[in-house]
Parts: sequence; structure tokens; C-alpha cells
Amino acid sequence: MKKKNIAFLLVVLTLSIASMAQETTLLHCGKLIDTQKGTILNEQTITVQGSKIMSVKKGYTQAKGDQIVIDLTSKTVMPGLIDMHVHLEGETSPKRYIEPFTKNEADVAYTASEIANRTLMAGFTTVRDLGGSGVNVSLRNAINKGTIHGPRIFTAEKAIGTTGGHADPTNGYKKSLMGDPGPAEGVINSPEDARKAVRQRYKNGADLIKITATGGVLSVSKNGVNPQFTQEEVNEIVKTAKEYGMSVAAHAHGIEGMQRAIKAGVTTIEHGSLMDKETANLMKQYNTYLVPTLSAGRYVRQQADIPGYYPDIIIPKIMKVDAGIRQTMKMVAEEGVNIAFGTDAGVFPHGENAKEFAYMVETGWSEMFSLQSATITNAKVLDMEGKLGVLSEGALADIIAVDQDPTKNIATMENVTFVMKNGTIYKK
Repeated sequence: MKKKNIAFLLVVLTLSIASMAQETTLLHCGKLIDTQKGTILNEQTITVQGSKIMSVKKGYTQAKGDQIVIDLTSKTVMPGLIDMHVHLEGETSPKRYIEPFTKNEADVAYTASEIANRTLMAGFTTVRDLGGSGVNVSLRNAINKGTIHGPRIFTAEKAIGTTGGHADPTNGYKKSLMGDPGPAEGVINSPEDARKAVRQRYKNGADLIKITATGGVLSVSKNGVNPQFTQEEVNEIVKTAKEYGMSVAAHAHGIEGMQRAIKAGVTTIEHGSLMDKETANLMKQYNTYLVPTLSAGRYVRQQADIPGYYPDIIIPKIMKVDAGIRQTMKMVAEEGVNIAFGTDAGVFPHGENAKEFAYMVETGWSEMFSLQSATITNAKVLDMEGKLGVLSEGALADIIAVDQDPTKNIATMENVTFVMKNGTIYKK
């Protein structure tokens, strides 16, 4: 009898869970942003069942039976936001450069868990994590399983660099600790190393590849803009990545490194701080997307005035990039380069990702363009067209709301008041 009762209870529980998964929710939306057409619709109802959007209809549909109604009639509703450049394993701090020596992997994981939830609460239901220690793979898996709350993650695992380059994890260490990291650690020095490093990232569970095509501002090394891969090396990285079904994101500040990466066929250029018109035209020719990360540049320049916040070797690099980035981005906007929304969160506090919208508008992109870059454009870059970045039948039910119309006040994006991901409400 006991075994039968237990079996019966398990069946009932299973059916209850299945029923909950198919629960129908009606979202009554005062305003709705159609990211496909770049327009705003009034008085719409989104019907959500399970993890998907079943329909979007004009007017406020009346609930039937046990359907649930969510009143968003005073809100502006849009698809969940996508940030193409974050680092979820940590966050800016004067202690950031000693943390590799003081934090265990478990410490990083607990930190990343809180950061992931904070990111989701800010309305970012999908992100690309462009480089960490490897905890980002476990974080992705835990979120997918429902163990913790956070955005949908596409992760690059550990970024790939060259010896002494921006992604060399031992930069700034004393000689006895430097060692000689290789492809397994994401450091390469030949096309053969490049193949091994890409395959290792695949083995470790990466969704895409991140490379540091030039020096970087915040690494403990002197040059922030020089090219750091040969053309043959970056060609091999992209070729191998494509063979394994992965795209490539290339960190790059300087022109030569950018051009090598673009010619190799990378999908995105991250930062692009000192781009010229020739490189902008090359990006259009190769259909490459720029991820501007304006938030990171603003924050880093601000913190550079605080004595001791960054190591001394970094300050001249910050000043050099800051001197050219705003003019560069205005040129990029005028030239019509493909833009994918990304922030480099982690370089500045996580959860403040939406400040990027105001910086984009200030640079010269329209409010609607900036919203589309964080939704429908990024969905295209992620090869998730029709599933993310849109509010339409069959799309995943990633839906957020803000109090005002962001095409009239873009700052409202910094206060997301409703968050649904995969049909589950996380913030109301």
C-alpha cells in the first residue's frame, strides 16, 4: 500500500508540475515596443503559455477559466534585453588585481551567482559572458537547470590571448609565479596553438570564442592597442571555431589588430575604441558588428582619478583610449557600422548595464535604434532570430517592462519594473 501511495503521489505531482508549466498568462500592456518594425503599439495583450509567447493581439483580452492576468497597462513592455559583453565572475574593485590569489573557485561561484541574479533583475534576460576562469560554464549550466536565477548565458569560457597579451592570466605576476601558460590556459603563439586553444574551449563547454586581438586597457601590461596575433593565428582561430560551430568575438582597441580580426572573419569587434574610417568601412564590407561598451569607458576614466584604484601602469592606457573614444564612436554612428549592444559589465558594477542606452543616444544613435540593438539585432548575432529579441508568436517569453516610454525618456531603461524569462516572472 505504501509503495502504491507513493507512486500515486508522484504521478499527481508530475501532472501538477506539467499543468503549471502550461499555465496561461495574459499580459495587458499599455504600450508595447515592436522591435521588428521599430514602432510602439498601444493596448496590447501578450498571451504566454509555458515558456513561449502564443499570441500578441490588439486590445485587452479577457481572462477565461484559470488564466492569469498581469496588469501592465501603465507600463511600456518590450522583449528581454540582451547584453553581448559581460564578465559575470567578478566586479570592479581596488582589490580586483589580488583576488586571483585570495579567492577560491567556490568564492568566485558564489559571487557570480549573486551577480547573475542582479543582471536578470535589471532586465537582461540573455548575456554573452566573454571570458572568465571557467566558472561561467558552471554558472550557465546551473541557471539552465533552475538551480539559481540569472540570465540565459552564452559563454566564451576563458578568453584566448598571446604570451604577455591581454588575456595572459599571469601578467603582472612575479617571475616565479608566471610559468609558461599555453593553449590549455588560453595562451597561444602559433596557428597550431590556436587550434588547440579553440578545441580546448570547446571541450571545456564554451558556446563561442573570445580573443584579445590587441592589448587591453586594464591588463597589467604596457601597451593597450598593439596587435597581438599574427594574421595566420587569428585566421586559424576563426577557421577552427567555425568547424566546431562557434562564432568569434574579438576584443580590440587598435586599428591593425581590428583589421586582422575583421579579415579573418570574426563576428564582433569588442570596444573598437580607436577605429578609423578605413576600418569602419572594412567592418561594413565583412558584415562585422561592433560592440561599443561605452559604459566601461566612462566608468574606467572616472575611477582613474581615484589614487590606487588601478595599478600605475594602467593609467596612461586609460587616458589614451579616453582621448579618442568619443570621437571614434560618433564617426562609427555616422558611417552606419553594424552595432550590437554590449557593456563590459564587471568593468563597472553589474546591474547598471542599462546606462549604456543613454550613452548610445548621447553618441548619436536614436532611442529606438539602441533598443533594437539590445533586442532584435543581438538575437540575430546569436543566431536566435524569432526566439529572442521580439514579442511575437513562437518566441521565448522573455518580457520586461518599464514605467515610461523609453523613446521619449531613455533613462527609464535604468529602472526595469517587470521581468519575465522563459515564461517565469522574476520581478513584478
